[in-house]
Amino acid sequence: MCAASRFIDKERRKGRGAASRDSGRFERLAYEDAHDGWEIPEELPPLRTEVSEERPRSLINYVRSPDLPFDRTINPYRGCEHGCIYCFARPTHAYLGLSPGLDFETRLIARPDAPEVLARELRAKRYLPAPLAIGTNTDPYQPIERDRGIMRACLEVLRDFRHPVAIVTKGTLIERDIDILSQMAAAGLVRVGISVTTLDADLARRMEPRVPSPARRLQTIRQLSAAGIPVRVMASPMVPALTDPELEKILEAGAAAGACSASWIMLRLPLEVAPLWRAWLEEHYPGRAARVMARLREMHGGQDYSAQWHRRMRGEGSYAQLIAQRFDKAVRRLGLDAEQPALRSDLFRAPARAGDQLSLF
Repeated sequence: MCAASRFIDKERRKGRGAASRDSGRFERLAYEDAHDGWEIPEELPPLRTEVSEERPRSLINYVRSPDLPFDRTINPYRGCEHGCIYCFARPTHAYLGLSPGLDFETRLIARPDAPEVLARELRAKRYLPAPLAIGTNTDPYQPIERDRGIMRACLEVLRDFRHPVAIVTKGTLIERDIDILSQMAAAGLVRVGISVTTLDADLARRMEPRVPSPARRLQTIRQLSAAGIPVRVMASPMVPALTDPELEKILEAGAAAGACSASWIMLRLPLEVAPLWRAWLEEHYPGRAARVMARLREMHGGQDYSAQWHRRMRGEGSYAQLIAQRFDKAVRRLGLDAEQPALRSDLFRAPARAGDQLSLF
């Protein structure tokens, strides 16, 4: 369980995924909450979302992972208010001196200059276009995007440059940007993945406290698909002995909503995510905790998680193989296994700016 010194009472963390705000792994000192010594009962306020701003000098992050189908990403925000307890991006908050627990979902960082920085990087003479991934770390359509609009502004830049992009989200706010996405889809420049982890609304609310309900996410798939935008239903992450019995039902619901492809990833518990996840299991599903962790450890050589290339996304062993076989059989039956056309990079061009010399051709 979480250290008692940093454990936050349930009443103060309603609508949050994590139960503690323990220090990150880079901190030399461990912080503790201490009583001030006065014998006066005090009611502590509920945790509120705080947003600060960062002015990035660069935005495109290049990755070299054999497990990923892309080599570059951008993030309009750091931290994510969705509060998914299993989020593998939580440890990135430790780089900021913040807790991967509650700080990750309550102390957010917006990057308002992201669209201008992105345009500058795309304009560089040495830049070579390739599909850009958004939403692989924190969700670009988390609640603060409604007011900030940073993701939409970045999308406008990508549209103007005719740059290919793949978006992953659980946020229904993406429907706001169907006007831009449909234009890009018509040119073969965009694909969207919608993550549906479970069809059980109660489980979803506990595991992903500020994410739209599963039924609402399926409605988003329906709306994007109707607008001609290719959508992938992502049965991710699969949690053994908790959500994996729903795998076929999730894929069926996604296909019925109009998804044209599908994918799955096993639950991953890197670094600080493992103790946060174990504490969540003990609080919400104590009767299943031992079974869930036993299946995970079977797939990772006896550990909560192993970061080995080619194995970290799905694990190994008989249980992982069984889920993979079930997935393959279901997508063939549902027609979700068709090869999707590659996003186009050949249309890329920098739009003219005021004062630029006009081209003769």
